[in-house]
Amino acid sequence: MTTEGTSTAKQATRVGVVESDKRDKTRKVVVGFLAKHPKYGKYLRRRTVLQVHDEDNISAVGDHVEIVACRPMSKTKTWKVTRVVRKGPGA
Repeated sequence: MTTEGTSTAKQATRVGVVESDKRDKTRKVVVGFLAKHPKYGKYLRRRTVLQVHDEDNISAVGDHVEIVACRPMSKTKTWKVTRVVRKGPGA
């Protein structure tokens, strides 16, 4: 049984908010998450800031975007925009 053309491995995808769109084809995306405190058990808000490749410059500041892990495009860019989930308030 062959599975040509289909990938069974899931790619890492995340949803974040575009914080900066000042550079061409690059966005700064903030991905927020909750982390449990090791001693007290309280959930704390944490965030990860990622440099994301946006080939067509389709996103703007405030947009919620879905990003997927990809090959390294530069020293800091290893993610790319797949789609805009929701437009920001300035659109």
